[in-house]
This record gives sequence, structure tokens and C-alpha cells, in this order.
Amino acid sequence: MRLDLKGDRVILNHDKGASSEILFYGATVISWKSVTKSNSELVEHLFVSEKAFLDGSKAVRGGIPVVFPCFGPPVHPQHSKLPQHGFARSELWKWDKVLTETEAEVSVQLTLDPTASIIAKFDRPFHLAIVVRLTEHQLATELHVQNTSTFDGLEFQALFHNYFRAPSSEVLIFPLHHQSYYDKTAPTEEERNRLKEETRVDVDVKKYTDFVYENAPQDYEVTWPQGGIAIKTIELKDLVVWNPQETGSKIADMEDGGWERFVCVEPGYVRGFAKIQPGETWVGHQFLSVIHDKRTHL
Repeated sequence: MRLDLKGDRVILNHDKGASSEILFYGATVISWKSVTKSNSELVEHLFVSEKAFLDGSKAVRGGIPVVFPCFGPPVHPQHSKLPQHGFARSELWKWDKVLTETEAEVSVQLTLDPTASIIAKFDRPFHLAIVVRLTEHQLATELHVQNTSTFDGLEFQALFHNYFRAPSSEVLIFPLHHQSYYDKTAPTEEERNRLKEETRVDVDVKKYTDFVYENAPQDYEVTWPQGGIAIKTIELKDLVVWNPQETGSKIADMEDGGWERFVCVEPGYVRGFAKIQPGETWVGHQFLSVIHDKRTHL
């Protein structure tokens, strides 16, 4: 069975063994498993904390949460009533339809429209759709943002908050050499707002890391000795790299030592705001592909 529709989620199954689970709550992808060309055993590529809430009471700690319409604390006047990272990851999305169900690909679409609770904190007309596409060695996610207003523009931020299952002490991320970034771990607001240049050829997260790379390449590799994940994006111009290290012990829904088992590498549009006019649709694409061979970059 390529598609298993359950009460709180949909499960995609590829003929070659790959699978993915998407919760309706938050349209959060909580599992992506596949084989590699050198190993026929299924490998889970996403980290979800053992303490994560999957019942809709709180945004999921792990997987691929969807950030919309603001990243971090809201700064746009239209977002003043919103919580950090907006509402999309904390709302119940609707099952919409199967897009493809073939030997090569299984894909589905979920949607979100304004509800009374959303309108109370965000009164802009919109229609959101999430598309998840599963192939043998790839998981693709698309966020479609439609401005359903007939008279006013829509400004927003968006991001895929990927938690990749990986040994954080061994992870390397590239190519970010010479890229401009903001260090959100800096002790003062002045330093946090100071644009810096990445001097490392390969970026690691061996210490507490929360960097926002502006106008990044949109084509990356996240690697560790056993393999890795390649990321390609469209319309997601920025990249966030996050791992809390020992400060993760202060996160209530983080499993003990969980920060040792993941890295967040998050494509998004989070510096400035994407803008669409009435009737227009913006689409942010992310393509995650398995790296089949062992990689080391120094």
C-alpha cells in the first residue's frame, strides 16, 4: 500500500522501501526513511525528540516543522500578535488529495486556511498548501502561499525547520565559506545584528550554534562520516544552522542529550519578507537527497 491515511497522519510508502509520515497537526513531517545504494537497511533521516508532543498540544520538537508567517519573534507590524515562528506549525491542517501514486513517486497535499483562532492573531487572507513528494532516495517539500486578498499585498517569512538525525559532533555543512551571517548566540543585541563573514570552509556545530546565513547558495551538503543529506532549494534564499548543545537541557521537550543526535539545517526566507500581490502564489521548494557514500571535508 503506497498510501496509508490514518486519523492524525498520512504515511507514504515507496515501492523500493522508502517511507514518510506527515502529521496533520502542523503538516509536520515526522519520519523519512530510505535505503542507500550500499545498504539495503532502512535508515531514519529525521530526528524527533522522545519527549516531543505529537497530540496537537504543542509544536513538534523534531522532524520538519513549517515556519510561517514569521521566523523567530515577530517583527513585522502585521505579525505583532503571533508567537515565535508563527502559527503554521501549531495548527491542524486538512487532508486535501493524492497528487501522484506511481512506482517512481508518491506525493500528497495538505492545506490550511484562516480559522477563527488564526484570524484573531493574523487577519490577512491567505491559503497555504504543503506538498510532500517521496521517491526512492529523495524527500521533497513545497510550501505554497497564496494571497487570497482582492486589495492588499501579503508579506511573510517562511522556513522548513529540518531536524536531521546525525552525530552533531561530526557534522560538517558546506558550502558556506565567505557567506554573510548573523550570530544569534552573541551576548548583546548589537553583536547579534552585526553582519559577519563565515571563515570556515566547512561549518560544524560543536558549540552552541544559531547562525542565519543571508542570501545563501540554496544548494548544500550536510555530511558526517557515515553519509549525509544534500539540500537543494528554490525561493528559500536564507539558511539557518542550529544546535543548542548543552543549552538544550533547558528545553522541556528535548530528550536527554538529544542535541548530540541532530543538527538543524533550515532553508527559508527569513531575512526581510517575501511579498505577493492579491491573487498571487509564492512557492518555496526543498529537495532532500540521500548522500550514499561516506564524506569527510576538512
